[in-house]
Amino acid sequence: MPALANKTYFNFGGQGPLPSPSLGAISASFATIQELGPFSDDVWPYVNRTVSGLRQRLAAWFGVVPERVAFTENVTSGCVLPLWGLPWQEGDELLVSDAEHYGVVAALEELARRHRLRITSLAVADLDGDVDATAAAVGERLEAALTPRTRLVVLSHLLWNTGQTMPIAAVAARLAGHPRHPWLLVDAAQSLGSLPVAEAAAAADIYACTGHKWCCGPEGLGAVALSERLLAESSPTLIGWRTLEHDGPGAGGYHRDARRFEVATSCTPLFAGLDCSLQLLEAEGDADGRLAAIRQRSRQLWEGLQRIGGVRTLLAVPPPAGLVSFTMAGGSGEPLDPAAVVKRLGERGTWLRTLESPRCVRACTHLVSTADEVERLLVQLAEG
Repeated sequence: MPALANKTYFNFGGQGPLPSPSLGAISASFATIQELGPFSDDVWPYVNRTVSGLRQRLAAWFGVVPERVAFTENVTSGCVLPLWGLPWQEGDELLVSDAEHYGVVAALEELARRHRLRITSLAVADLDGDVDATAAAVGERLEAALTPRTRLVVLSHLLWNTGQTMPIAAVAARLAGHPRHPWLLVDAAQSLGSLPVAEAAAAADIYACTGHKWCCGPEGLGAVALSERLLAESSPTLIGWRTLEHDGPGAGGYHRDARRFEVATSCTPLFAGLDCSLQLLEAEGDADGRLAAIRQRSRQLWEGLQRIGGVRTLLAVPPPAGLVSFTMAGGSGEPLDPAAVVKRLGERGTWLRTLESPRCVRACTHLVSTADEVERLLVQLAEG
Protein backbone atom coordinates (compact mmCIF):
# COMPACT_ATOMS: atom_id res chain seq x y z
CA MET A 1 0.00 0.00 0.00
CA PRO A 2 2.00 3.02 -1.23
CA ALA A 3 -0.16 5.43 0.79
CA LEU A 4 1.12 3.86 4.03
CA ALA A 5 4.80 4.29 3.21
CA ASN A 6 5.22 7.70 4.85
CA LYS A 7 2.45 7.93 7.42
CA THR A 8 0.67 6.18 10.27
CA TYR A 9 -2.86 5.74 9.01
CA PHE A 10 -6.04 5.26 11.06
CA ASN A 11 -8.66 6.49 8.57
CA PHE A 12 -9.84 3.21 7.06
CA GLY A 13 -13.43 4.12 7.92
CA GLY A 14 -13.12 7.15 5.65
CA GLN A 15 -11.12 5.64 2.84
CA GLY A 16 -8.84 2.64 2.72
CA PRO A 17 -5.51 2.94 0.90
CA LEU A 18 -5.44 1.12 -2.43
CA PRO A 19 -3.06 -1.88 -2.52
CA SER A 20 -0.53 -1.95 -5.35
CA PRO A 21 -1.99 -5.15 -6.88
CA SER A 22 -5.42 -3.50 -7.04
CA LEU A 23 -3.97 -0.41 -8.70
CA GLY A 24 -2.22 -2.75 -11.11
CA ALA A 25 -5.48 -4.55 -11.85
CA ILE A 26 -7.16 -1.22 -12.64
CA SER A 27 -4.36 -0.18 -14.98
CA ALA A 28 -4.31 -3.58 -16.67
CA SER A 29 -8.07 -3.43 -17.16
CA PHE A 30 -7.84 -0.01 -18.81
CA ALA A 31 -5.13 -1.36 -21.11
CA THR A 32 -7.16 -4.47 -22.00
CA ILE A 33 -10.21 -2.40 -22.88
CA GLN A 34 -8.17 -0.17 -25.16
CA GLU A 35 -6.47 -3.14 -26.81
CA LEU A 36 -9.80 -4.84 -27.48
CA GLY A 37 -11.44 -1.59 -28.52
CA PRO A 38 -13.52 0.37 -25.98
CA PHE A 39 -16.75 -0.16 -27.94
CA SER A 40 -16.12 -3.22 -30.07
CA ASP A 41 -17.67 -6.64 -30.29
CA ASP A 42 -14.52 -8.05 -28.72
CA VAL A 43 -14.67 -5.97 -25.54
CA TRP A 44 -18.12 -6.97 -24.27
CA PRO A 45 -17.25 -10.54 -23.20
CA TYR A 46 -14.39 -9.10 -21.15
CA VAL A 47 -16.60 -6.40 -19.59
CA ASN A 48 -19.39 -8.87 -18.80
CA ARG A 49 -16.93 -11.36 -17.31
CA THR A 50 -15.35 -8.69 -15.10
CA VAL A 51 -18.67 -7.36 -13.83
CA SER A 52 -20.32 -10.74 -13.30
CA GLY A 53 -17.21 -12.08 -11.53
CA LEU A 54 -17.34 -9.29 -8.95
CA ARG A 55 -21.11 -9.72 -8.58
CA GLN A 56 -20.62 -13.39 -7.74
CA ARG A 57 -17.81 -12.65 -5.29
CA LEU A 58 -19.84 -10.02 -3.46
CA ALA A 59 -22.90 -12.27 -3.40
CA ALA A 60 -20.81 -14.87 -1.59
CA TRP A 61 -19.69 -12.24 0.94
CA PHE A 62 -23.33 -11.13 1.38
CA GLY A 63 -24.66 -14.67 1.69
CA VAL A 64 -27.18 -14.11 -1.11
CA VAL A 65 -27.62 -15.17 -4.73
CA PRO A 66 -25.99 -12.89 -7.35
CA GLU A 67 -29.43 -11.84 -8.60
CA ARG A 68 -29.93 -9.91 -5.35
CA VAL A 69 -26.81 -7.74 -5.83
CA ALA A 70 -26.83 -4.39 -7.66
CA PHE A 71 -23.83 -2.16 -8.29
CA THR A 72 -23.92 1.52 -7.33
CA GLU A 73 -21.42 4.34 -7.03
CA ASN A 74 -21.48 4.44 -3.24
CA VAL A 75 -23.43 3.67 -0.08
CA THR A 76 -25.80 6.61 -0.42
CA SER A 77 -26.90 5.54 -3.90
CA GLY A 78 -27.36 1.99 -2.67
CA CYS A 79 -29.64 3.22 0.11
CA VAL A 80 -31.58 5.86 -1.81
CA LEU A 81 -32.27 4.33 -5.24
CA PRO A 82 -34.29 1.33 -3.97
CA LEU A 83 -35.82 3.41 -1.17
CA TRP A 84 -37.43 5.92 -3.51
CA GLY A 85 -39.03 3.16 -5.56
CA LEU A 86 -41.09 1.71 -2.69
CA PRO A 87 -44.88 2.18 -2.58
CA TRP A 88 -45.26 4.79 0.18
CA GLN A 89 -48.57 5.97 1.61
CA GLU A 90 -49.22 9.27 3.33
CA GLY A 91 -48.77 8.87 7.09
CA ASP A 92 -46.29 5.99 6.88
CA GLU A 93 -43.62 6.23 9.59
CA LEU A 94 -39.86 5.95 9.08
CA LEU A 95 -38.12 4.79 12.25
CA VAL A 96 -34.54 6.06 11.96
CA SER A 97 -31.75 5.49 14.46
CA ASP A 98 -30.11 8.55 16.00
CA ALA A 99 -26.67 7.38 14.81
CA GLU A 100 -27.23 7.45 11.04
CA HIS A 101 -25.04 9.32 8.59
CA TYR A 102 -26.36 12.75 7.68
CA GLY A 103 -26.28 11.92 3.95
CA VAL A 104 -28.84 9.16 4.38
CA VAL A 105 -30.86 11.21 6.88
CA ALA A 106 -31.11 14.09 4.40
CA ALA A 107 -32.50 11.72 1.76
CA LEU A 108 -35.04 10.36 4.24
CA GLU A 109 -36.16 13.86 5.15
CA GLU A 110 -36.77 14.72 1.50
CA LEU A 111 -38.61 11.42 0.97
CA ALA A 112 -40.81 12.22 3.97
CA ARG A 113 -41.51 15.72 2.70
CA ARG A 114 -42.58 14.59 -0.76
CA HIS A 115 -44.75 11.67 0.36
CA ARG A 116 -46.04 13.21 3.62
CA LEU A 117 -44.36 10.60 5.79
CA ARG A 118 -43.41 10.91 9.45
CA ILE A 119 -39.90 10.35 10.80
CA THR A 120 -39.49 8.93 14.31
CA SER A 121 -36.28 8.17 16.20
CA LEU A 122 -34.71 5.00 17.61
CA ALA A 123 -32.08 5.84 20.25
CA VAL A 124 -28.90 3.77 19.89
CA ALA A 125 -26.06 6.31 20.00
CA ASP A 126 -25.82 6.09 23.79
CA LEU A 127 -25.31 2.32 23.88
CA ASP A 128 -21.75 1.84 25.09
CA GLY A 129 -21.75 -1.69 26.53
CA ASP A 130 -20.88 -5.12 25.22
CA VAL A 131 -22.50 -6.81 22.23
CA ASP A 132 -25.04 -8.85 24.20
CA ALA A 133 -26.18 -5.92 26.34
CA THR A 134 -26.42 -3.73 23.25
CA ALA A 135 -28.49 -6.29 21.37
CA ALA A 136 -30.88 -6.62 24.29
CA ALA A 137 -31.26 -2.85 24.59
CA VAL A 138 -31.86 -2.44 20.86
CA GLY A 139 -34.56 -5.11 21.00
CA GLU A 140 -36.33 -3.42 23.90
CA ARG A 141 -36.14 0.04 22.36
CA LEU A 142 -37.27 -1.21 18.98
CA GLU A 143 -40.29 -2.83 20.57
CA ALA A 144 -41.20 0.44 22.27
CA ALA A 145 -40.66 2.55 19.14
CA LEU A 146 -42.60 0.46 16.62
CA THR A 147 -46.16 1.58 15.88
CA PRO A 148 -48.89 0.24 13.59
CA ARG A 149 -47.80 2.82 11.01
CA THR A 150 -44.07 1.96 10.98
CA ARG A 151 -43.15 1.15 7.36
CA LEU A 152 -39.35 1.41 7.40
CA VAL A 153 -36.57 0.96 9.95
CA VAL A 154 -33.15 2.48 9.23
CA LEU A 155 -30.21 1.16 11.21
CA SER A 156 -26.50 0.92 10.43
CA HIS A 157 -24.70 -2.38 10.96
CA LEU A 158 -21.58 -0.76 12.44
CA LEU A 159 -22.26 2.74 13.76
CA TRP A 160 -19.89 5.15 12.05
CA ASN A 161 -19.63 7.45 15.06
CA THR A 162 -19.52 5.31 18.22
CA GLY A 163 -18.15 2.07 16.75
CA GLN A 164 -20.98 -0.03 18.18
CA THR A 165 -22.48 -2.93 16.21
CA MET A 166 -26.22 -3.44 15.76
CA PRO A 167 -28.07 -6.82 15.83
CA ILE A 168 -29.36 -6.58 12.25
CA ALA A 169 -30.59 -10.17 11.88
CA ALA A 170 -32.51 -9.98 15.17
CA VAL A 171 -34.09 -6.67 14.13
CA ALA A 172 -35.13 -8.20 10.81
CA ALA A 173 -36.71 -11.15 12.61
CA ARG A 174 -38.70 -8.80 14.88
CA LEU A 175 -39.92 -6.74 11.92
CA ALA A 176 -41.13 -9.91 10.20
CA GLY A 177 -43.63 -10.31 13.04
CA HIS A 178 -44.97 -6.76 12.73
CA PRO A 179 -48.41 -6.50 11.06
CA ARG A 180 -46.99 -4.34 8.25
CA HIS A 181 -43.57 -6.08 8.12
CA PRO A 182 -41.59 -2.82 7.79
CA TRP A 183 -38.69 -2.75 5.38
CA LEU A 184 -35.22 -2.73 6.92
CA LEU A 185 -32.62 -0.41 5.41
CA VAL A 186 -29.06 -0.98 6.60
CA ASP A 187 -26.23 1.48 6.01
CA ALA A 188 -23.27 -0.90 5.81
CA ALA A 189 -20.62 1.69 4.94
CA GLN A 190 -18.42 0.54 7.84
CA SER A 191 -19.25 -3.16 7.61
CA LEU A 192 -18.01 -4.67 4.36
CA GLY A 193 -14.36 -5.54 4.83
CA SER A 194 -14.43 -5.20 8.60
CA LEU A 195 -17.28 -7.40 9.88
CA PRO A 196 -18.76 -10.73 8.79
CA VAL A 197 -21.76 -9.42 6.83
CA ALA A 198 -23.53 -12.48 5.41
CA GLU A 199 -26.14 -12.91 8.15
CA ALA A 200 -27.06 -9.21 8.21
CA ALA A 201 -26.99 -8.69 4.44
CA ALA A 202 -29.19 -11.71 3.82
CA ALA A 203 -31.72 -10.54 6.44
CA ALA A 204 -32.03 -6.85 5.44
CA ASP A 205 -34.18 -5.50 2.63
CA ILE A 206 -31.55 -2.93 1.61
CA TYR A 207 -27.94 -3.56 2.66
CA ALA A 208 -25.79 -0.88 1.04
CA CYS A 209 -21.97 -0.93 0.99
CA THR A 210 -19.02 0.80 -0.58
CA GLY A 211 -15.75 -0.65 -1.79
CA HIS A 212 -13.42 2.21 -0.91
CA LYS A 213 -13.42 2.01 2.90
CA TRP A 214 -12.57 -1.22 4.73
CA CYS A 215 -12.31 -3.18 1.46
CA CYS A 216 -9.46 -0.89 0.36
CA GLY A 217 -10.86 -0.76 -3.15
CA PRO A 218 -11.16 2.21 -5.51
CA GLU A 219 -13.60 5.02 -4.81
CA GLY A 220 -16.62 5.28 -7.09
CA LEU A 221 -17.96 1.74 -6.78
CA GLY A 222 -20.37 0.24 -4.25
CA ALA A 223 -22.96 -2.50 -4.07
CA VAL A 224 -26.30 -3.19 -2.45
CA ALA A 225 -27.92 -6.49 -1.49
CA LEU A 226 -31.71 -6.40 -1.90
CA SER A 227 -34.32 -8.76 -0.51
CA GLU A 228 -36.64 -10.77 -2.73
CA ARG A 229 -39.67 -8.94 -1.37
CA LEU A 230 -38.15 -5.53 -2.04
CA LEU A 231 -37.42 -6.57 -5.62
CA ALA A 232 -41.07 -7.57 -5.95
CA GLU A 233 -42.41 -4.32 -4.45
CA SER A 234 -40.00 -1.58 -5.53
CA SER A 235 -39.78 0.11 -8.92
CA PRO A 236 -36.68 1.68 -10.51
CA THR A 237 -36.15 5.38 -9.84
CA LEU A 238 -33.23 6.40 -12.05
CA ILE A 239 -33.62 4.46 -15.28
CA GLY A 240 -31.06 3.75 -18.00
CA TRP A 241 -30.03 1.08 -20.44
CA ARG A 242 -28.63 -1.19 -17.70
CA THR A 243 -32.03 -1.10 -15.98
CA LEU A 244 -33.64 -2.78 -18.98
CA GLU A 245 -33.86 -6.51 -19.52
CA HIS A 246 -33.16 -6.08 -23.24
CA ASP A 247 -31.26 -3.35 -25.05
CA GLY A 248 -32.55 -1.47 -28.06
CA PRO A 249 -35.55 0.66 -29.14
CA GLY A 250 -38.86 -0.44 -27.72
CA ALA A 251 -37.16 -3.07 -25.56
CA GLY A 252 -39.11 -2.12 -22.43
CA GLY A 253 -39.28 -4.27 -19.35
CA TYR A 254 -36.96 -3.91 -16.39
CA HIS A 255 -34.65 -6.59 -15.10
CA ARG A 256 -36.51 -8.75 -12.63
CA ASP A 257 -33.47 -8.97 -10.39
CA ALA A 258 -31.39 -6.32 -8.63
CA ARG A 259 -29.97 -5.01 -11.90
CA ARG A 260 -33.14 -2.92 -12.29
CA PHE A 261 -31.42 -0.44 -9.93
CA GLU A 262 -28.33 -0.13 -12.09
CA VAL A 263 -28.50 2.79 -14.49
CA ALA A 264 -25.90 3.22 -17.20
CA THR A 265 -22.16 3.06 -17.96
CA SER A 266 -19.78 2.28 -15.11
CA CYS A 267 -15.98 2.24 -15.11
CA THR A 268 -15.12 -1.43 -15.67
CA PRO A 269 -11.52 -1.11 -14.36
CA LEU A 270 -12.92 -0.19 -10.94
CA PHE A 271 -14.60 -3.60 -10.85
CA ALA A 272 -11.24 -5.25 -11.51
CA GLY A 273 -9.65 -3.20 -8.75
CA LEU A 274 -12.28 -3.97 -6.13
CA ASP A 275 -12.26 -7.66 -7.05
CA CYS A 276 -8.50 -7.72 -6.48
CA SER A 277 -8.82 -5.98 -3.10
CA LEU A 278 -11.46 -8.49 -1.99
CA GLN A 279 -9.23 -11.37 -3.03
CA LEU A 280 -6.37 -9.89 -0.99
CA LEU A 281 -8.66 -9.75 2.04
CA GLU A 282 -9.79 -13.33 1.47
CA ALA A 283 -6.14 -14.41 1.45
CA GLU A 284 -5.85 -13.11 5.02
CA GLY A 285 -8.43 -15.59 6.32
CA ASP A 286 -12.19 -15.83 6.69
CA ALA A 287 -14.39 -12.98 7.89
CA ASP A 288 -14.26 -14.06 11.55
CA GLY A 289 -10.48 -14.37 11.47
CA ARG A 290 -10.07 -10.97 9.87
CA LEU A 291 -12.35 -9.39 12.47
CA ALA A 292 -10.32 -10.99 15.27
CA ALA A 293 -7.16 -9.38 13.91
CA ILE A 294 -8.88 -6.00 13.60
CA ARG A 295 -10.20 -6.25 17.15
CA GLN A 296 -6.78 -7.14 18.52
CA ARG A 297 -5.46 -3.75 17.46
CA SER A 298 -8.61 -1.79 18.39
CA ARG A 299 -8.56 -3.38 21.84
CA GLN A 300 -4.90 -2.42 22.23
CA LEU A 301 -5.79 1.16 21.34
CA TRP A 302 -8.89 1.24 23.56
CA GLU A 303 -6.98 -0.12 26.57
CA GLY A 304 -4.15 2.33 26.00
CA LEU A 305 -6.56 5.25 25.89
CA GLN A 306 -7.86 4.29 29.34
CA ARG A 307 -4.41 5.05 30.74
CA ILE A 308 -4.19 8.58 29.34
CA GLY A 309 -5.53 11.34 31.58
CA GLY A 310 -8.38 13.37 30.14
CA VAL A 311 -9.29 10.77 27.50
CA ARG A 312 -12.77 9.26 27.43
CA THR A 313 -13.70 6.54 24.96
CA LEU A 314 -17.27 6.57 23.66
CA LEU A 315 -17.57 2.84 24.36
CA ALA A 316 -17.19 1.58 27.92
CA VAL A 317 -15.84 -1.75 26.68
CA PRO A 318 -13.30 -2.71 23.98
CA PRO A 319 -14.80 -2.09 20.53
CA PRO A 320 -16.58 -4.93 18.70
CA ALA A 321 -14.81 -3.92 15.47
CA GLY A 322 -12.16 -1.43 14.36
CA LEU A 323 -13.72 1.96 15.15
CA VAL A 324 -12.37 3.68 18.28
CA SER A 325 -13.92 7.07 19.06
CA PHE A 326 -12.87 9.24 21.99
CA THR A 327 -12.75 12.74 23.44
CA MET A 328 -9.86 14.53 25.14
CA ALA A 329 -9.67 17.10 27.91
CA GLY A 330 -6.85 19.32 29.14
CA GLY A 331 -5.23 19.33 32.56
CA SER A 332 -7.99 21.46 34.07
CA GLY A 333 -10.75 19.38 32.49
CA GLU A 334 -11.51 21.71 29.58
CA PRO A 335 -12.47 19.82 26.38
CA LEU A 336 -9.80 19.82 23.68
CA ASP A 337 -10.86 20.71 20.14
CA PRO A 338 -10.91 17.45 18.14
CA ALA A 339 -9.90 19.30 14.97
CA ALA A 340 -6.84 20.71 16.72
CA VAL A 341 -5.90 17.24 18.00
CA VAL A 342 -6.20 15.73 14.54
CA LYS A 343 -4.23 18.59 12.94
CA ARG A 344 -1.42 18.23 15.45
CA LEU A 345 -1.20 14.47 14.89
CA GLY A 346 -1.28 14.95 11.12
CA GLU A 347 1.74 17.25 11.35
CA ARG A 348 3.55 14.28 12.89
CA GLY A 349 2.46 11.91 10.14
CA THR A 350 -0.37 10.23 12.05
CA TRP A 351 -3.82 10.48 10.51
CA LEU A 352 -7.19 10.23 12.28
CA ARG A 353 -10.39 12.19 11.74
CA THR A 354 -12.89 14.29 13.63
CA LEU A 355 -16.63 13.68 13.92
CA GLU A 356 -19.24 16.32 14.58
CA SER A 357 -21.99 14.21 16.15
CA PRO A 358 -20.83 13.43 18.73
CA ARG A 359 -17.90 15.84 18.63
CA CYS A 360 -14.92 13.53 19.01
CA VAL A 361 -11.84 11.97 17.43
CA ARG A 362 -12.11 8.65 15.57
CA ALA A 363 -9.34 6.17 14.87
CA CYS A 364 -9.76 3.01 12.78
CA THR A 365 -7.57 -0.08 13.06
CA HIS A 366 -7.45 -2.57 10.19
CA LEU A 367 -5.61 -5.75 9.26
CA VAL A 368 -2.54 -3.78 8.22
CA SER A 369 -2.42 -1.76 11.45
CA THR A 370 0.54 -2.83 13.59
CA ALA A 371 1.07 -2.90 17.34
CA ASP A 372 3.93 -0.43 16.94
CA GLU A 373 1.68 2.03 15.10
CA VAL A 374 -0.91 1.85 17.85
CA GLU A 375 1.74 2.45 20.51
CA ARG A 376 3.10 5.39 18.51
CA LEU A 377 -0.36 6.94 18.43
CA LEU A 378 -0.82 6.42 22.17
CA VAL A 379 2.52 8.09 22.91
CA GLN A 380 1.63 11.06 20.71
CA LEU A 381 -1.75 11.46 22.41
CA ALA A 382 -0.19 11.22 25.87
CA GLU A 383 2.35 13.90 24.98
CA GLY A 384 -0.53 16.32 24.35
